[in-house]
Amino acid sequence: MAPVRILHTSDWHVGRTFHGADLLAEQEAVLGHLADLVAGEAIDAVLVAGDIYDRAVPSAEAVRVATAAVARIRAAGAQLVVTPGNHDSAPRLGAFAEFAAAGGLHLRTTVGGLAEPVLFEDDHGPVAVYGIPYLEPEPARHALGVPEARGHTGVLTEAMRRIRADLATRPGTRSIVLAHAFVTGGEPTDSERTIAVGGVEQVPGSVFDGVDYVALGHLHGPQTLAEHLRYSGSPLAYSFSEARQRKSVWLIDLDAGGLGEVRRHELPVPRVLATITGEIEDLLADPAHEVHLEHFLSITVTDRVRPVDAMRRLRERFPYAVHLEWEPAGGHDGAPLRYSEAVRGRSDIEISRSFLDDCRGAPPTESEERLLFKALEAADRGALAK
Repeated sequence: MAPVRILHTSDWHVGRTFHGADLLAEQEAVLGHLADLVAGEAIDAVLVAGDIYDRAVPSAEAVRVATAAVARIRAAGAQLVVTPGNHDSAPRLGAFAEFAAAGGLHLRTTVGGLAEPVLFEDDHGPVAVYGIPYLEPEPARHALGVPEARGHTGVLTEAMRRIRADLATRPGTRSIVLAHAFVTGGEPTDSERTIAVGGVEQVPGSVFDGVDYVALGHLHGPQTLAEHLRYSGSPLAYSFSEARQRKSVWLIDLDAGGLGEVRRHELPVPRVLATITGEIEDLLADPAHEVHLEHFLSITVTDRVRPVDAMRRLRERFPYAVHLEWEPAGGHDGAPLRYSEAVRGRSDIEISRSFLDDCRGAPPTESEERLLFKALEAADRGALAK
């Protein structure tokens, strides 16, 4: 019997959009690759450390994509151990957990069950996999029977105490824990939702001492805090701050002594993220930008005057442009003024002219100024009529 081989992933966020763009096709593609990896690497168990979905009540399409991914992984030969993250609804995710376990899908979603491991076996003996659901500190401290516990550190300390107590009854058993938490030393990105409670969201890595491997979720960048303490990160980039990350999963082999080899496997990128900058006419015409036609794009236009209808025009060339900023070359003129200073001693039409100038870098044209006069006159008449 070969040693137990584990795949660690997390933060699928199925159903998430990217600056308003639907990501279900990209999510389906990358999660399908996990099933291919399971078959190719003879994976025994896939661990998903929270945030299967992006919201507590996912759409029917999001459920379809996640269910299909799980079914493909199971058909490829691996069992799954899944815990909820801060984006998931633990009760919804854990529905029919006992029936799902019979088919190889182990949903560890309850506080009461966190010290009940999923057991695997190889020539070296048993492997116990414990799943800690995301613990919101205030309700969790009461559910755990430790009302004196404070913050994430307090409730996770009690969760790990229970796990170590169970592990002590299983001599010679190797151990893995799944947890969705912000461990000190981890590097966040722009796409995680804060789990700060009372200003403290981080927990020390020492909370998880005493087990062979900790499969962490919550932070979206792959990272190693200690040999046995790792984030897999999300399988897709969910912000432009992640554009340079190489998304991946961890492949873990357990040997007779516990943690053996850990390998990083980089995931395919269904759609590249990129950033381009320049004046709008150059962006629309320069052949050098042909490479970005199928990329998710963040575009910064540098025209001295804010271009009219810029995003619509850019999307005619770049259909996956999702974010637009205007930063005129040389910066905006003048220092920012407080509102009271900006309007003191100025007529309504002067304030309106200044507003347009500030917003787009150019004063109103003659035709626009006539429209402003008409609008202000109509507003005055309306005020007098009252």
